[in-house]
Amino acid sequence: MFNRRVRALRDWMEAEGLALALITDRDSIYCFSGYHSFLYMEFGRPSVLLLWVDGRCELIVPVIEQDMARRMVPAGTILPWQDGIGGEWREPLCAALDGLGGAAVGLEIDAAPARVRNCIVDCLGSPVTDISHQVAALRMVKSAEEIAIARQAGQVAGALMAGARQAMAPGVPEYEVALAAMVCGTRKAAELLEAYCDDPMMSPLLHFLQIMASGSNVAMPHHRASTRRLKTGEPLFMCFCGMTNFRLFKLGFDRTFWIGDQPTAQYARMWNTAVASQAAALAAIRPGVSAESVHAAYAEVIQSEGYAFPFRCGRGTGFSYLEPPELSWGDQTVLQSGMVFAVDGCVGDAQTRCQIGDSIVVTDQGYEPLTHYPKSLDALMVV
Repeated sequence: MFNRRVRALRDWMEAEGLALALITDRDSIYCFSGYHSFLYMEFGRPSVLLLWVDGRCELIVPVIEQDMARRMVPAGTILPWQDGIGGEWREPLCAALDGLGGAAVGLEIDAAPARVRNCIVDCLGSPVTDISHQVAALRMVKSAEEIAIARQAGQVAGALMAGARQAMAPGVPEYEVALAAMVCGTRKAAELLEAYCDDPMMSPLLHFLQIMASGSNVAMPHHRASTRRLKTGEPLFMCFCGMTNFRLFKLGFDRTFWIGDQPTAQYARMWNTAVASQAAALAAIRPGVSAESVHAAYAEVIQSEGYAFPFRCGRGTGFSYLEPPELSWGDQTVLQSGMVFAVDGCVGDAQTRCQIGDSIVVTDQGYEPLTHYPKSLDALMVV
């Protein structure tokens, strides 16, 4: 699935005179090799992918992950390291750099963990070429295989939302709604893995600290599911931007529900403005327009109704939660077919907030929705 991207990087390296590209970001390692690690900097155990311009692929991993690495990257050379032995991961990394003979090396400087980056600079004793922009550019446009996974991730997102909706009722604790969503989404992920994926290392289990806010907490965009019980006559915000992570592909997906009685006219106006702002952004999406112009369409709707726009309209997603470009002021990136975005609409004040979010893939004709759920206020009332 990633061969096209690796070939493009090596062609660029050859043109730039680079002998070696060091990939240290966990998500980028997956995008250029297929290796997805279960241990990383959080546990003091980095992995490093070495892509040589001559075609060699080497992967430095903790020894306890070497068997998984060999299964995931059968064409690569696995260089295992052991905790507390020699220089650990530094030993194979510095050995590779010592053998370069002064040849140029590329590194994702922005994404490299500080400890790994400092080791590379110390071993080389000379500047490295920053390949952050090139790696990001190669990851922005998704392949046909990746878009197929994104569509399946959209199905998982729909199952998450449906599971949450089934559990919603006055008196139900927030965490019970989150658990119901997780169960329903995991079962859909398992169904899709069994039907379409031959990677035994991929797990269907969905795990993330659920973003959810109800009642007076709804104005907090990243409140986590708590023991608070839902009450009649209040909003409930559900965000699956962390939970939707199928085969490592991430999507954004949000809805705000209303529990029980008919909402106030003020709330209805806010909701309709949020939906209209997302609709304006989606209408602006097509190849050839700037990322900033999509945000401008969203912001204009919100501001024309007398509200302040709360945050960027959207962000690129893929095998990372946040990828460039961002649908925000100042991002002049030109949209291309194959880019995937989370696109929001949101209106709020100090007391309440209405938010809607979906993920799409840019197509030659405009865009294709990846997530699907009703947007009308009537459809989002829990009665």
